[in-house]
Amino acid sequence: MSILLVDDSEESRLLLQRVLQEAGYGPITPAESGRRALELLGVIGRQIAPYDPDVILMDLMMSDIDGLEACQQIRSFERTEYTPIVVVTAKTDAADLQAAYTAGATDFLRKPIVPVELVARVSTAMSLKQELDARRLREQELLAKTEELERANRELKNLRGLIAICAKCKRVRSDGTYRKRIEDYLEQCFERKLERDICPDCMEQSYPKAG
Repeated sequence: MSILLVDDSEESRLLLQRVLQEAGYGPITPAESGRRALELLGVIGRQIAPYDPDVILMDLMMSDIDGLEACQQIRSFERTEYTPIVVVTAKTDAADLQAAYTAGATDFLRKPIVPVELVARVSTAMSLKQELDARRLREQELLAKTEELERANRELKNLRGLIAICAKCKRVRSDGTYRKRIEDYLEQCFERKLERDICPDCMEQSYPKAG
């Protein structure tokens, strides 16, 4: 499971990376600033192959683009809209934490870092990411099935419009004009020419079994 680690302190990045690697997480991609993180994610700039991490660890206090602004930009970008973000902060005021949640943080981790707490927060974020991915996959499958049913319903309505019913005997008219319209429509739907086979009843009448 991949992690984007955003912190302008090299010492903090190395500490966090070591704890996470010892816990079995990786690959871990470090970013030394909020701007660099946004570039890696493809939120700003022209990243050829945008990074798509499972979890983002984001320091709040950074010089160029702070963690709050970075969170807001990440959440405004469709591809990273639901990526879990765990903010890392030395602030303890409720107002600061509320601001982080409002900006789009999923969870928070207080400094100084306690390794067991770091691993627990990341584990929870990873589980959330897996659940979100599974849900989005189910939604995509449901959407595809819905679109397929709607297409089939439209084709059925079109076919009904081509079938002419005799007003007197209520049987389907089978003269050449209507047969040609139906055949043209079916050939268009299936992208192949219809084989001119005859039905079993006609086969029996035309070629009766001997004796």
